[in-house]
Amino acid sequence: MASTRVDPAGPSATPSAAGPSESPEQPDNNAVTARYFSDMSSVCDGSAIPNAAPYTPGSRAKAYTFANSPDRPSYWSYKSVSSTKPYYSKSADFASVAVVGCLKVVEGSEGTPKKCDYKSDGKVVTDSYISSRYELTFYAAKTGEKIGDGGAVSAPANRCPSFISYNKVTMKSYAAPDSGTIEAALDRFLS
Repeated sequence: MASTRVDPAGPSATPSAAGPSESPEQPDNNAVTARYFSDMSSVCDGSAIPNAAPYTPGSRAKAYTFANSPDRPSYWSYKSVSSTKPYYSKSADFASVAVVGCLKVVEGSEGTPKKCDYKSDGKVVTDSYISSRYELTFYAAKTGEKIGDGGAVSAPANRCPSFISYNKVTMKSYAAPDSGTIEAALDRFLS
């Protein structure tokens, strides 16, 4: 029977005359490998997406935007942009996205509710439709690093929408961030 001698300390146990060796980069415990485009919202919670495209300043990067809301601060919903924009990316092409814009609602920015009447189950219900304001921040998807500010984005509640989702307990709903302002901020940042 042959035996093999194994040095438990391994080859790196011998001191080097060149000095201490560089330690490999530590893995990010909060990194999330995206399997769907919605996984990219993890960037808004501080995660890196290792399988996202790298961000290079001044490049024609693809981008997604996500927003939370006053009634769901830890849930990030996708905010679409026009498919004619150079930074638009289909949901199936999420790995090509290098920038994630996170729209975080500004606490205490809710406006005076607008009363909106709707028919539900044959009776009229009144919902309080509420405006608010968001701060847009841009992150490199691959690293999770902040790379820019997009400024303030309003979520106007001037008109009652024809379709609405509301909280049946509080009878409140919140307006979505203005898509025109989001696109203008992306145009400035990614041009």
